[in-house]
Amino acid sequence: MSRALPKYDRRRVAVIGGAAAVVLSGAVVAGSALAGTPGGNGGAANARTLAAPGTISCPDVASRLPAVPASAKAEVDRNLTLLQTQIQEANTRLARTVGQGGPDFVNNAILGPLKGKRASTIDRIAIAIGRTSTRPTGLDTLAACTLNTGGAADTGNGNGTGNGSGAGNGNGNGNNGQASGNDGAQAGGATAAGTITCPDVASRLPAVPASAKAEVDRNLTLLQTQIQEANTRLAKTVGQGGPDFVNNAILGPLKDKRASTIDRIAIAIGRTSTRPTGLDTLAACTLTK
Repeated sequence: MSRALPKYDRRRVAVIGGAAAVVLSGAVVAGSALAGTPGGNGGAANARTLAAPGTISCPDVASRLPAVPASAKAEVDRNLTLLQTQIQEANTRLARTVGQGGPDFVNNAILGPLKGKRASTIDRIAIAIGRTSTRPTGLDTLAACTLNTGGAADTGNGNGTGNGSGAGNGNGNGNNGQASGNDGAQAGGATAAGTITCPDVASRLPAVPASAKAEVDRNLTLLQTQIQEANTRLAKTVGQGGPDFVNNAILGPLKDKRASTIDRIAIAIGRTSTRPTGLDTLAACTLTK
């Protein structure tokens, strides 16, 4: 048997050996890449962010309430339950939108709108108690919530934990705590700032009693300020977020603020005259490009 391989056999061995080396080296590279993805600093942080959205927690409102009059208990309980529902809905949305938007997505699209809803609901609780007792103050500081996670997002503002159920009361129109992106005009993308326009409230009011005029005027001015602030924010956030950014981060919170302000106008008039109805339909605004 010849000790030397024929020329063509030597070529086959060289080709097969080279291919095997390529396959093995490819496997080593792929294995290193897969093993290294969660191990690197950036990879680990991103993996945590996308896999663990965290949990939204909010200050407890029930424990901060004074004694609730019996006449207000039902409405207070209803609004305390609504506060819990709002947190649950925000946590559900947080889980469904993991990885979406930029670094401010959670603040703008979830925590911001949640704060607006809670502020409106907490305001109704305070108004309800204040009808037959001393109206509690300082509750507005409980509206902001935080995102508890291992660095998934910067939460901006907020404090406290949990949210209670407890006392109760009744006021308000009970409708304005839930904002939805569908009530305003479809904002589309943020390619051009556009202008936010809202229904005129003053022209829809009945005769305002003299005793309510100062409060009504103050809240009508506040409605204008809210629109101006929303337009300023619209201009500053052009290009941020996805197609629902404007609805979720600007129009939704604006609707909540307007609903609460319009509700206070109706309550002020209703103290000495017939309370106007249907004003809650004026809370939603639209984006005109």
